[in-house]
Amino acid sequence: MTAPAPTGLFGALREQLTDAAAAFAGSPDAFAGILAGMVDDVDRALGERLEIFPVCHHSPASALAMARRLRARPPRVIYLELCEDLRPLLDELRNCRLPVAVQAFATELDGFPAEWSPLSVIAPVTEASAEYQAIAYALDTPGVELVLVDRSTDHVYQWAPRDDQPAGPHPASSADEDAALHGDAVGVEIGDLRPRFAELESYLLHHGKVRHWSEWWEQYVERPLADADHDTYRQVMVLIGSLFRRLRPSRSARDDRDEDRERHMWTRMRQHLAATGADPADCLYVCGAFHAASRVEQFGLDSTAPDFPISPRTGTRWRYGLIPSSHSAIEAQFGLAPGTVSIAAANWTAALGRTRVTPFRLAGQQTGKKGRRHRAVTAPAPPDATTDRLTGFLAAPPALDELDEAELRGWCVDIVRLARRNGYLASTADAIAVFETSILLANLRNRARPTPYDFADAAVTCIEKDVVPGRRDVRRLCEILLGGDRIGQVGYDSLPPLARDVLDRLRPLGLDLERRTVQRALLDLRGDPALEACSDLLWMLRHLLPADAVRPIMGERRLGHRSTQESWDLALGRNQRALIELGYEGVTVEQVLEQRLRRAVRGPDATAARALAAVEDAIRLLDSPRLVDELGARAVELLATERTVDDAPEVLRRIRRLLAHHRTTAPALPAWCQAFVTTGYAHYCTLLPTAFVDETTGVRQVGAMLGFLFHLESLALSLGCDRSQLELAVAQAHPEAPAKLALLWAARHHLGLLPLAHLRERCADLLANPLVVPAFPHYLSGFVHALDPVPGLAPFVVETMSAAFARLPDPVLLPWLPTLITTLREHGPELVPLLVREAERTFPATLPALDGWTPPWAAPPAAPVSPPAGSPAAGPGRAHGLLVAHPAAVDAVAALLGCDAPWRSPAQPGAPGGGGGSPLLAAHPDTAHAVAALLAPPGRPELSAG
Repeated sequence: MTAPAPTGLFGALREQLTDAAAAFAGSPDAFAGILAGMVDDVDRALGERLEIFPVCHHSPASALAMARRLRARPPRVIYLELCEDLRPLLDELRNCRLPVAVQAFATELDGFPAEWSPLSVIAPVTEASAEYQAIAYALDTPGVELVLVDRSTDHVYQWAPRDDQPAGPHPASSADEDAALHGDAVGVEIGDLRPRFAELESYLLHHGKVRHWSEWWEQYVERPLADADHDTYRQVMVLIGSLFRRLRPSRSARDDRDEDRERHMWTRMRQHLAATGADPADCLYVCGAFHAASRVEQFGLDSTAPDFPISPRTGTRWRYGLIPSSHSAIEAQFGLAPGTVSIAAANWTAALGRTRVTPFRLAGQQTGKKGRRHRAVTAPAPPDATTDRLTGFLAAPPALDELDEAELRGWCVDIVRLARRNGYLASTADAIAVFETSILLANLRNRARPTPYDFADAAVTCIEKDVVPGRRDVRRLCEILLGGDRIGQVGYDSLPPLARDVLDRLRPLGLDLERRTVQRALLDLRGDPALEACSDLLWMLRHLLPADAVRPIMGERRLGHRSTQESWDLALGRNQRALIELGYEGVTVEQVLEQRLRRAVRGPDATAARALAAVEDAIRLLDSPRLVDELGARAVELLATERTVDDAPEVLRRIRRLLAHHRTTAPALPAWCQAFVTTGYAHYCTLLPTAFVDETTGVRQVGAMLGFLFHLESLALSLGCDRSQLELAVAQAHPEAPAKLALLWAARHHLGLLPLAHLRERCADLLANPLVVPAFPHYLSGFVHALDPVPGLAPFVVETMSAAFARLPDPVLLPWLPTLITTLREHGPELVPLLVREAERTFPATLPALDGWTPPWAAPPAAPVSPPAGSPAAGPGRAHGLLVAHPAAVDAVAALLGCDAPWRSPAQPGAPGGGGGSPLLAAHPDTAHAVAALLAPPGRPELSAG
């Protein structure tokens, strides 16, 4: 790199700055070196054979200067600082309404950490930007080539540090929903011009008497450069870029990446010039002012440094498209003050009317509003020999704009009208106050003409005061007044195939789904069966898109049930970004849904419960037996490998529902269902003893395990499971927690190992022990959880709780009640209704009946009924007579048992009922009496006696 000459175009300015540094700093070393280096950077950038056009993102001054330069001396090649792989997307901008963002999206990663997925890079484009002017000129002018020279989107993540995910901001947490249009994408823009030295920015804001950087830039750079000529604009922008480049913290990873980007861009431009033979005089290099002051060794076409080695791209599969953007989304993405981009758009419109510059706009571009036609003014061609305009610009005092009373008066009247419409008690007096306060604030900040920022501050002071009656505050109303949060839209022709397919398939609804309003769709599926396809698609979109994009109002879709009438609120236009990104994953909604279901069961965080949920979604939404079998087999694998039972309640709930569905819709259970039941039976039997004593396993999980084992026991035994495994698991359980101990007692009662009388005695002993009474609510919690696996315990639980309320004295019961209520609410909220229904069935319904009511468990046992002596129906003969009179039932039982012996008549010896009767029935008459009592109809005591 050749050192700059001590003299040259800016020799006089360099000497002035050196003398000033010596006078102010006392030492000309460090300070003078910075000032002289800034002048050298300007001299070097302007002396380059390839013209460098420095810009700042979303700057109306840069856009005006670009439009003038392109009309004065049209270039043949434009090199643009933008990711090189985004070039094919720029042709689709003509089908969109700005602002939109060019996006690269990837979900299938190769060469990047898996936790970074999905990768997303966006580059927003607004009309009031120099890059859009260059793009519109290049695409609509024959013979002009547009070349993107910045690193690819793959290299954006390749150069990112691997210790942390390089994700963008999270604007979704903002109160403004439009600020979330970019999601978590990494933003890439042209000309990110802002001080990277916090002390410098704070100093500029303090002495400029402004609140944030956007206001400083608008006052001290935008307005002076809006009407500046070409040379002045270039020299001032390079000088600002050099200032921010030299006054920055010590070298960091970000600085290294910036310099690598500059090496990449100069390497690409030299390669293109060598390949095409283009004349550098017909080329234009558009980049940020920060990069225009670059000092890398590859800078310039005459540099002898070797080309920068560019690593190959990874195997990551990138998908490209356009997504809608908005002013607030751009501000949230790049840390700009709210309203900055809207004010820039308003200044752009005003500058076009003032300067009569005709901007470039893509043919067929949707503007969203009728723009004013500007009479084309031919700008003078830039002179070939560059002159020193920087010295005069820095020496001249700033030109103060005169007060435009008509403009300010219109703002004040409109903000009062808008404030009254939003609930503020504003009046004409407030409009006058805002007018005067705006002028006062502008004078305090050394400007004669109030800026939109002065007006907004005055409006907040005079109108809002300390109360915000509605959803929008006054500052937000000022942003709406000065231009609003303009929201872009991607045209139908630029949508991915999936998004276009969705709009085509929903066309029978008769709605304009590209609008950003919420629209109501009514589907009468019985009256118009053709709408069933729309209903299926809406339920799939409900599963894939955000909750507010497709929201059902009436109707549901569950296993084995479809509504005949449905009502939907659709906001696909408002959620266009989500629909477009869905198109990056597949061609049809069905394909994307199938891929996501497979991904859900194959991911590192997949569980058996999630796999069963995926099976249920596949049945409800896709009705694909092949996919259901695949997901079900994966659920069996996940269940067998799980080492915890945290998801046992959800597993039980879902497998019950799936088994009920298959039993009612198929002749036999699928193989995966049978395997899931047998695997789950063995799995939970194995983990049951550990779960009973593990402190991290809750009582709800243990109750769900028992529910799985008890409810599906008959099915599991029919499929080859061994019941002794369950008995051994229960026998090996030795819990100490009161709730789990109650669950164990319930399980033993279900298995026949603990009679109800013994269980009642244990609970009575607990209530009689004053040391255990404070923990008795936890025992009740265990019994409540036992209602699911052992529903027959409901009367006993009601009895136990009633006994506690009856026996415990008030000094013990009153402190005990809050613990009982909180325990039941925390551990068994879904099972308490079962207990309430049982209590409703047990207790009397009226208050007078309660006085004479005796609890069933306290009533004396009924005496057994003995048959009257000498009754003709007494003895076993009556039962034999019934069997002989109705032989069909006996024949059916005999056929099941494999007996084919013929009937014998009563007269035959040894036959039942003949002679002395059957010896077996005579020896054991109780069985015959019990059968006769069951068969006796009401009002026939003679049969009961038999």
